[in-house]
Amino acid sequence: MEFWETLFRVTPRFLPVLLEGAGVAVEVAIGAFAIALAGGLILALFSRAPLLPIRIAARTYVEVMRGTPALTQLFIIYFGLPDVGLSPPPLAAAIIGLGANGAAYLSEVFRAGISAIHRGQSEAALSLGLVPVDVMRFVVLPQAVRIMLPPFCNYAVQLLKDTTLASSVAAPEIMFRARNLVMETYLSMQVYLLAACIYLALSIPLSHLALRLQMATKSWR
Repeated sequence: MEFWETLFRVTPRFLPVLLEGAGVAVEVAIGAFAIALAGGLILALFSRAPLLPIRIAARTYVEVMRGTPALTQLFIIYFGLPDVGLSPPPLAAAIIGLGANGAAYLSEVFRAGISAIHRGQSEAALSLGLVPVDVMRFVVLPQAVRIMLPPFCNYAVQLLKDTTLASSVAAPEIMFRARNLVMETYLSMQVYLLAACIYLALSIPLSHLALRLQMATKSWR
């Protein structure tokens, strides 16, 4: 009973602090997702480029980023770049690091979605006089989107939870603020339970959205 009494007593004081961190976590997730989408598309297109060096560079990036922990990449950006004269602020380091890591994963989603479109459609579009760039923009990608939407949503849910890594580079998201509260009050269980509830409140609606999109895309086929 003492645990629950303490939890109910401190929640009104702790919750606003953690919700401020939730706002930062959402900001990091949105920024990183935008970078991951743009970077993933570029990498997927580069992996299909006619020039071998471009394909090798794209595949090398994907293998390196997928083969090393995201936390290590964040440390390189935040703690390593100052050695070469670049000092990104914590929030920017978190967004860039998670976005660069996510681009490697989303590139495979883009590549699979593009490959799923029958080659005959591209050939037909080319025969009508469209250049390859327009074929990709107006024929292939619009059809591939329905295949890629569910993986994108699932990645967004995972990315929101991965924003906890941002606390390691001092970005003031939920876990960073929770850790500070624990150091001030020594109420570890209460603080981290509140943090977990906030993550649930954010991720469960996204998970349901991903499921609905998955069901909707099946009906489009």
